[in-house]
Amino acid sequence: MCPSRTGHTLGVVSTSARDGWDPQNLPPQDGRTYLVTGANAGLGYFASEQLARAGAHVILSGRHPNRLAAAHDALEARVPGASVETLLLDVSNPGSVRAAAASVRGGLFQRGRLDGVVFNAGIVHTPRHRETTRDGAELVFATNALGHFVLGAELLIPLAKSATPRWTPRMVWLGSMSTWLGKHSPIDIQLEKHYAKWKAYAQSKVVVQALGLEADARLRDAGIKVESVVAHPGYSIGGRTPRVQGVNEPSAWKRLRDGVQAPIAQGKQQGAASIVRALVDPGIRGGEYWGPRFATRGEPVPQRPSPTSADPEVRRRVWERCEELSGKEWPFDRAARVGH
Repeated sequence: MCPSRTGHTLGVVSTSARDGWDPQNLPPQDGRTYLVTGANAGLGYFASEQLARAGAHVILSGRHPNRLAAAHDALEARVPGASVETLLLDVSNPGSVRAAAASVRGGLFQRGRLDGVVFNAGIVHTPRHRETTRDGAELVFATNALGHFVLGAELLIPLAKSATPRWTPRMVWLGSMSTWLGKHSPIDIQLEKHYAKWKAYAQSKVVVQALGLEADARLRDAGIKVESVVAHPGYSIGGRTPRVQGVNEPSAWKRLRDGVQAPIAQGKQQGAASIVRALVDPGIRGGEYWGPRFATRGEPVPQRPSPTSADPEVRRRVWERCEELSGKEWPFDRAARVGH
């Protein structure tokens, strides 16, 4: 994790951004392939667009074929010459996760390698009452956290295989500033005893951040050349975001309503900058935590995760509970052998 520094509220580190980083002029990503979950809209789409604009081959994944096709067409229209493919993937469905990962491992995609993955897909507008997936997992936890835990296990080997002397493949977990708004210690990880909309979201993001930090610690211990980074997008809203047909088409009322929040909000294309920097900046190290400079908005800077999600005991407990619920363990031993 980032070295301890004196910070402001919401874990913002009181340090200037590392010099020389321009979100509008990313380091060339030619020859690299990235998978983005939930890429058909919002942060996932704009992160994909920024990566494609820098020359990367991007695998857009999502669970709606028509929405994926619309995002694919929009990206190609906005980034002439973009190299993009689509992949059906519902992170709340373990079978879908396994099938999608098998396609990636089988080299069915254009470049046959995987240099990074963004665990972006998730539920922000949570249901009023507790819902479960077909496998019986609480829906918000399964979508935001557990599905990505399984996907990380499934993709660890292809990530490790793509390591080079000049590049360490990276996974980026999508955190949230909501993790600072209350303790949200995930003891009742599936909210079986008490469910509330806000708690479902905030606790799921504590779990996501704990998994991202714990993943990096375990990757380091195993000597695997893959890094895990956590990034959050601040307060990024659709009404502050450029209109993209089939991807982001806010009504005039939403534009007006979101415009009032301009002092504390930003567009999703700006929120995506933290995610993209966490993925491609060669100066970032595994275990770091990144987000907007002013917590809700601004350029990406290093920050501190909430104490709960950074707690080693919480991290260990969350990891082991996800193993138990998914029946999946990360293949650290096999991945370590890949790199030697």
